[in-house]
Amino acid sequence: MHNSTWYNGLTKPPFSPPDWLFAPVWSVLYFLIALSLIIYSVKKTNLNKVKGYVCFGLQIILNFLWIPAFFALKNITLALIIVILLNIFIIMTVRYFFAVSKVASLLLVPYLIWTLFATYLNFSYLILN
Repeated sequence: MHNSTWYNGLTKPPFSPPDWLFAPVWSVLYFLIALSLIIYSVKKTNLNKVKGYVCFGLQIILNFLWIPAFFALKNITLALIIVILLNIFIIMTVRYFFAVSKVASLLLVPYLIWTLFATYLNFSYLILN
């Protein structure tokens, strides 16, 4: 799905990390995301967890939609819209998870920070290309 010729031809924004860094970072982030969901799921509470699960599910869907939008469709604008929505739903997930488990919530913070950085990169690709 990754079209390296197209991607490598793009003007890279300042602070763009090397390509080799993305796989290890996302591996760690997906581990933290999964751990967060497990902690949230097993935590006993009187609170209704449905909104947390819905926000979590939506942000995961948006996360997986970004790759085909950016690389397969080569639609930087659509990818930017997706990543902005992704940030919103991660923030909402952090909020709902925090009400049930501070640990589950805090495990999502590196994901949010990386996704905010990805938003900067996506926006920069749009402006520069």
